[in-house]
Amino acid sequence: MKYFVERGCIAIRRVKKEDIKRLARATGGTVVVTLADMEGNETFEASNLGTAETVQEERVGDGELIYLRGLPTQRAVTVVLRGANDYMLDEMDRALHDSLCVIKRVLESNSVVAGGGAVETALSIYLDDFATTLGSREQLAIAEFAEALLVIPKTLAVNAAQDATDLIGKLRAYHNTAQQSPEEKANLKYSGLDLMKGKIRNNLEFGVVEPAISKIKSLRFATEAAITILRIDDMIKLAEPQQQGQGGMPPGMM
Repeated sequence: MKYFVERGCIAIRRVKKEDIKRLARATGGTVVVTLADMEGNETFEASNLGTAETVQEERVGDGELIYLRGLPTQRAVTVVLRGANDYMLDEMDRALHDSLCVIKRVLESNSVVAGGGAVETALSIYLDDFATTLGSREQLAIAEFAEALLVIPKTLAVNAAQDATDLIGKLRAYHNTAQQSPEEKANLKYSGLDLMKGKIRNNLEFGVVEPAISKIKSLRFATEAAITILRIDDMIKLAEPQQQGQGGMPPGMM
């Protein structure tokens, strides 16, 4: 360390391996494990160095952090979270992680749908109308599937302390109108729950969207799980073995 101090350089000790790799990618440098060459001498090539406009140490709260600014690539960004206690920081970390995962899903699927229970309600209305066209027992299964889809918007309304019965009734009416008059009431198909104000709104217009791939996968996995459970037509339960000394005396013996 003293060689760096004598040369006026900043040296950092005890850095995690993943942090070193991240710094190398951000600065354009190369991780050098050892200075020894094939001949046993110590050498260092300038091409292994990365670049940054400023490298400085700043105090944040009770700790000190090293800030690197002006990097040649913008692929590495650090988000510093500050909170009153560890519990708040954990909640902020989970919320930020969920938000980044949503953005990742949107970029992967390249398509979004309106959120706030819009997809589940629209699909429920469609399947409910389709079930009435069938004259077999399949009508009951499709009707139950349509009813099960409404669990999502109902749960959203209950968790927001809103009147779930009133909101779901209005939401179903909006989507039923949109499907009955697709040309005149086309914007109603984006209707979803506004849990802050307790009303129905165009969630696509207000930016409340969800990745389409997440909706497809959740519906597919839930359907497969329900089918797997329905395939179980019987259950065999083994009797627990009777412990010695607890059995009674056979009849007829004194």
